Amino acid sequence: MRILRLARILYVSARYGLDEFFLGHERIKLVRWLVNVLFFWRRLREPRAVRLRRALECLGPIFVKFGQVLSTRRDLLPADLADELALLQDRVRPFPSEQALEVLRRAYGRDAHDVFAEFGPEPVASASIAQVHKARLKSGEAVAVKVLRPNIRKTIESDLALLYTLAGLLETLWSDGKRLKPKEVVAEFAKHLEDELDMIREAANSSQLRRNFEGSKLLAVPEVYWDYCTPEVMVMTWMDGTPISQVDELRRRGVDIPRLARAGVEIFFTQVFRDGYFHADMHPGNILVSDTGQYIALDFGIMGTLNDVDKNYLAQNFLAFFRRDYKKVAQAHRDSGWISEETRLDEFEAAIRAVCEPVFDRPLKEIAFGKVLLRLFQTSRRFGMEIQPQLVMLQKTLLNIEGLGRQLDPELDLWATAKPFLERWMSEQLGWRGWVRMFKEEAPYWGNLIPQLPRLAHQALKENRLAKLEAGFDRLLTEQRRRNLWLAAIVVLLTVLLAREIWV
Repeated sequence: MRILRLARILYVSARYGLDEFFLGHERIKLVRWLVNVLFFWRRLREPRAVRLRRALECLGPIFVKFGQVLSTRRDLLPADLADELALLQDRVRPFPSEQALEVLRRAYGRDAHDVFAEFGPEPVASASIAQVHKARLKSGEAVAVKVLRPNIRKTIESDLALLYTLAGLLETLWSDGKRLKPKEVVAEFAKHLEDELDMIREAANSSQLRRNFEGSKLLAVPEVYWDYCTPEVMVMTWMDGTPISQVDELRRRGVDIPRLARAGVEIFFTQVFRDGYFHADMHPGNILVSDTGQYIALDFGIMGTLNDVDKNYLAQNFLAFFRRDYKKVAQAHRDSGWISEETRLDEFEAAIRAVCEPVFDRPLKEIAFGKVLLRLFQTSRRFGMEIQPQLVMLQKTLLNIEGLGRQLDPELDLWATAKPFLERWMSEQLGWRGWVRMFKEEAPYWGNLIPQLPRLAHQALKENRLAKLEAGFDRLLTEQRRRNLWLAAIVVLLTVLLAREIWV
């Protein structure tokens, strides 16, 4: 099965002339000539960008998503490729309306026109996993009906199997393969793809993000209509807005573009560091903008999460980068286990400084991020740094945000915009506000524990008497330990009293 899928990938690549991208070097012109002979029947009249987009569409959702990510990286791609791949963000070839109606009939047990007061059979947006139709509930609300593509699961499972095979070959044949953990990265990607194939899970993601930003002036999230949601269908409030990629139209509507770019950075860091829960597929096709300049999030199939350890580690690293404290960056990497204890911090510090110093104090339009990423990769390989699969989605999202910021406002200073937010967040986490918050969170636990202390103390004393009979009480419980026990009791008592004062 995997061999057949690989053969199809090679066939589609040759059919659309993608060998032009890989076999254009003078040294391998003989291979290019051989491909042209084997596929003499193909007619490559369309521009290379159109052929690339059509090939990715033909190969299925994983390849479409790859094209979506590439479309946001105009610093890495020629303009013609970036413009054409941008069509993959919300203009993937739709599947027939008859199939969509059949999915709805299977989901509800009756025709769509019996469920909705109005239902538009023609899709208003089409993506790699699902497409969206506009409808109206019988109660009068305008809604967006998201319908999963038929038989999409089989295609994805086939592609993932091939990716696992390629990841295994990468680990075996490349010296850096094991360090990059390609199998774990594919597993992380597969987990998020599995989430996208369940509309109930996506609806739950949307509800969580909506609660996190309830009342926010920066981000709006549609409301989910749970009574109409099934594993293949999601129904949510219809949101009107201008696609964020239409910058000229946004200006015509009076939207402050530089402010919009800064708000995007703040939304990202708020999701990551305040909530530890972030939209991990923020390409332009998933974002609208209201006339008041408020972001409108769409498509919640891929969401990322971070635990408290990851958040603190990342925040410390970001702040150290922004402050150009490369020694602290190096120390944080070693403390987190990303580099070995034997690594010389001064050498690692110097390597990071050489990569980062050239890009500070520059607007996005002057930063060649392709070169920066290449140098960072070379640095990580030199010091044996391990890839962290749990952060892959965050890295992908950060690239999307940076690409979006570049598209909106090339003069945006990403570092200066993010630094105040991170400093405020670190102060709230590690300063006196963090202590107050921690005491409030822990007070219910201590309140439940305190009444149990007499019983626990009795049990401890009873166990100590048994220990005395067996090994001798004087030898196990020294005077110093008894003092420590009293000291611990005093600390617990003070903690409870302080927590009580805070709650009152």
